Amino acid sequence: MNKYLLIPLGLFMVLVAVFFVVLLRGKDPHLVPSALINKPAPEFHLTELGDPAKTFSPQQLRGKVWLLNIWGSWCVACREEHPVLIELSRSGAVPIYGLDWKDKREDALSVLEELGDPYVLNLSDFDGRVAVDYGVTGAPETYVIDKNGVIRYKEVGQLTHENLQQRILPLVGELNK
Repeated sequence: MNKYLLIPLGLFMVLVAVFFVVLLRGKDPHLVPSALINKPAPEFHLTELGDPAKTFSPQQLRGKVWLLNIWGSWCVACREEHPVLIELSRSGAVPIYGLDWKDKREDALSVLEELGDPYVLNLSDFDGRVAVDYGVTGAPETYVIDKNGVIRYKEVGQLTHENLQQRILPLVGELNK
């Protein structure tokens, strides 16, 4: 065997070993560490999806615990998550604000018309600048933001009944005390 093949093979074996060690430790891939946890949510001013003449800033929600859900009409996982958002919205447990990420306004409005609108308000992040500030790696992602505008939790991927019941709703209840 050529000695130059041993180096890449050795590196590959080390990577495989690290991958399996992480898996065996039971790390949840949805619990991606975020540098923003327990830090103020990035400020922004965006236009509303439903009325581009109006703008919104998270500053307007000071004093309330709320969720920021990043989604897009092009996102298959977002469509799969949508019934959970509708159910959560109907429960009134926590207000959900949407951030429509890198999308066409008409496509986003069409999806909301087709599937229902779980959001108190939807914002348009057409160029993706706000999503970058929040450290979004892909849609969907959901952030729990406390009464002081501090990010307390980040869920990467779809919201499910399980992660709502086990993590998000208990946290929201604690933050609302």
